[in-house]
Amino acid sequence: MKLIDAHVHLSDAEYADHIDELIADAKNAGVTALVTNSVDLKTCQSDLELSEKYPNLVYPALGIHPWNVNVLKENELEQVIDLIQKNKNMVKAIGEIGLDSKYETTWEKQTMVFEKMLHLAESLDLPVIIHSRGTTDKIIDMLPSYHLKRVLLHWFSYPMSTLQRAMDNGYFISEGPPATYSNGIREVIEKAPLTNLLTETDGPVKYWKSPYNGQLTKPSFIRSVIEAIAEIKKTQVDNVAEQIAQNFEVFFNIKLI
Repeated sequence: MKLIDAHVHLSDAEYADHIDELIADAKNAGVTALVTNSVDLKTCQSDLELSEKYPNLVYPALGIHPWNVNVLKENELEQVIDLIQKNKNMVKAIGEIGLDSKYETTWEKQTMVFEKMLHLAESLDLPVIIHSRGTTDKIIDMLPSYHLKRVLLHWFSYPMSTLQRAMDNGYFISEGPPATYSNGIREVIEKAPLTNLLTETDGPVKYWKSPYNGQLTKPSFIRSVIEAIAEIKKTQVDNVAEQIAQNFEVFFNIKLI
């Protein structure tokens, strides 16, 4: 069984002393792909290095997170764009990018950075991994203006009315450990076609409910996510894992080994 963590932040400071542990955990659990998402220039550089150190397992998605736009250093946006262009053969997606309604004071700058990231993805023919807290409707309104290869709405949760719009546009969504306990996330999984789903941990985000109970988030958590999806979809765990792996190959244009 091939397991997929399509959204994790391996270059986060909280993981700094745990990379070997996380990679070993991934291999032991049968995780065959981890897409490490960047949030700024420093993590872009680090994620590229990790993908070189762990080939055919760690794949980089590079971009600027909306939470980081207000602390960007001078020319950092341009440096990120240049780094991505120079390493376009290694980069598997532009991410994590998007908009966040909680940070209204940075809205104009968020939008500017997001639009530049979308234009970059368009020009390089790369998929995008999108953060859309409180902004999913707005983002889905924006995206048809771009010729994007593929779109992943990471940790999709609401509004449910937008889910059908996303599916009609052929977008993918990814869900993680909350699939085991969140009624809202379970409803999303129930209504979304399995062919549009990917699995994630979003580590180092911690999950405080059972069975995770605040542990360091590890790739092995994906197994419980797959089991939850199988339960919700009333199908076999192996069937879910196989379909998720196929979805991963289609979305990222990566052949799993």
